[in-house]
Amino acid sequence: MPADPLHSAKSQQRSPTSRPSRGSGTSAVEVRRSTRRSRTVSAYREGDRTIVLIPARMSEAEEQRWVGVMLDKLAAQESKRILGDAELAERAERLSDQYFDGRARPASVRWVTNQNTRWGSCTPAEGSIRLSHRLQGMPEYVIDYVLVHELAHLLVPGHGPRFWRLLEAYPRTERARGYLEGVVAAERLPHVPSARGE
Repeated sequence: MPADPLHSAKSQQRSPTSRPSRGSGTSAVEVRRSTRRSRTVSAYREGDRTIVLIPARMSEAEEQRWVGVMLDKLAAQESKRILGDAELAERAERLSDQYFDGRARPASVRWVTNQNTRWGSCTPAEGSIRLSHRLQGMPEYVIDYVLVHELAHLLVPGHGPRFWRLLEAYPRTERARGYLEGVVAAERLPHVPSARGE
């Protein structure tokens, strides 16, 4: 596919102001306010939810800012763990269930090292999806976007309007495409040798 484009959970009671917040696209976010917290903010995954713990005195604006910071921090930590082919296939199955009602069922999903100009590819006739090894280490929402993109090709082979309507189901499409476009742009920048002796 072209580039078209922290903590373990401590026992805590939900405060009356706890409420779901906007998620990262792959899980719901629940903010829990605590009167025992004075300054620290932490976050962790709990099943398919992300729990963000904040001081009770925080304003709505501070809450939104910290939710974004903690989601990015968790994503960065998780991206350091490289998924194997089996995990990649399981992830594709979950994404198909979540965004396509399970209609996109690949026969195989695997990493490949021979795709240097594409992020992923799909052969609908074989039901095979291949992701470039260059995605390894990127944020999970980016890998998920590429998987969703290729899963959509199992349902719609080309890049027509119907295909792009399918991708609208994935809420971080634009952010992921922007990330990948940034990677491509950075690769095209002229290499400037570092000055020695400074």
